[in-house]
Amino acid sequence: MSTATADAKPKGKSGRKVIITCAVTGSVHTPTMSPYLPITPDQIAADSIAAAEAGAAVIHLHARNPEDGSPTPDPKVFMQFLPRIKQNCDAVINITTGGSLGMSMEDRLAAPLRAKPELCSLNMGSMNFGIFHVTDKITEWKYPWEKAYVERTKENVVSNSFAQIERFVKELGDGCGTRFECECYDIGHLYTLAHFVDRKLLTPPLFVQTIFGVLGGIGPHPEDLMHMRRTADRLFGSDYQWSILAAGRHQINLATIGATMGGNVRVGMEDSIYLGPGQLAKSNAEQVTKIRGILENLSLQIATPAEARAMLQLKGGDQVGF
Repeated sequence: MSTATADAKPKGKSGRKVIITCAVTGSVHTPTMSPYLPITPDQIAADSIAAAEAGAAVIHLHARNPEDGSPTPDPKVFMQFLPRIKQNCDAVINITTGGSLGMSMEDRLAAPLRAKPELCSLNMGSMNFGIFHVTDKITEWKYPWEKAYVERTKENVVSNSFAQIERFVKELGDGCGTRFECECYDIGHLYTLAHFVDRKLLTPPLFVQTIFGVLGGIGPHPEDLMHMRRTADRLFGSDYQWSILAAGRHQINLATIGATMGGNVRVGMEDSIYLGPGQLAKSNAEQVTKIRGILENLSLQIATPAEARAMLQLKGGDQVGF
């Protein structure tokens, strides 16, 4: 493959376009951690639409039990907000296949197979994913499930075996025409992705989401980011779109560094509940607005949903199941 960097250089006078992804709620943070975390279908829909209006071309979605904010794989809950988001904005809707701790493969596939989205996340390896250390800072929990859920991350492994990854690819990719946001938390995950490309189970253009600062994955140092970038360039050449996701306080600074190196960016309350030091984000749109302002001040242009679809070769919003 070519060693050229995908979209790293300006294209004519218009320049390079940066895709902003917003991960609206996730399954990591709990209601006690932030009163602004979207939980109900109404809240998830409203936050998603506002994030799209602020400039996010891609909206990444999990679902939560509206009664207590616990993660749920129930397609019926997803279908309470997916059609509303689609009706009110043109953003690409990206549905998780990662789910949350304790979910089976059937759980993780249920909503994506029902919705047949343009894009799904796809974790590229099993790993430790620790958030248990935050229990030292919280003395009172809003709901009974939260503390035990967080503490379980000390002993549970997030499972994404080769067989599991292949099943996601075949049932969603081959079966539904869905493409993937390939989530790589460490160097080995890039090599796993290369394995699936070599077998032609995944085809370019790849959407490679490199993730930094999760306990159990690669760290959040700029050298870590550069190492992931160099490795991805060597493995995939010009056949991929690079994106940067950093956890917690590292979100904005690593996204900014990555964007100046030719990357796309991901923000959202799945990854960080803060807007700045000690300042909780009151909405996902606030984070999108902040990173958009930084990118535009760096003379980088923000991709529209239509441009993101073209860059990622997606099937189109009219081909989904909602």
